[in-house]
Amino acid sequence: MTTTAPNATPDARAAVPANAPRIGPRGIVSALWLFAILNYLYCDVLGSHDADYMREILDGTGPVQLNQGALLGAGILMTIPIAATLITRIASHRLARWYSVAAGAVMTLVQIATLFVGTSTMYYTYFSIIEIATTATITWIALKKWKVDAL
Repeated sequence: MTTTAPNATPDARAAVPANAPRIGPRGIVSALWLFAILNYLYCDVLGSHDADYMREILDGTGPVQLNQGALLGAGILMTIPIAATLITRIASHRLARWYSVAAGAVMTLVQIATLFVGTSTMYYTYFSIIEIATTATITWIALKKWKVDAL
């Protein structure tokens, strides 16, 4: 059974199977990468408003010394999901899929590990749960559901 868009002009109507997904795995994975990045970013923005955390950074008593090397490492780490949003949209199916598998696994493990560094705040734990669930879902979709290329 096929359906057509109800308000489409006759020339623009295309037969779409009734059970067709609205968006394919490539689009879902790309959207999930963007969702993860926005959660990483907002958690960091909130952290910059945490007086105790900022005091630890400024006086050097935090669990991680934020020197040039640490900041470069954090930048490189965040390039993984940032690149994933682009790679999942424009790269070949094989590269996009396997990059998402590898990047999703790495980001999931890194986020889990960060929960054991220092004392986790309530907001950090909240965002970590979302980020871990998102990157684990990306990995699962890329492994199990993204066998065929589709947007």
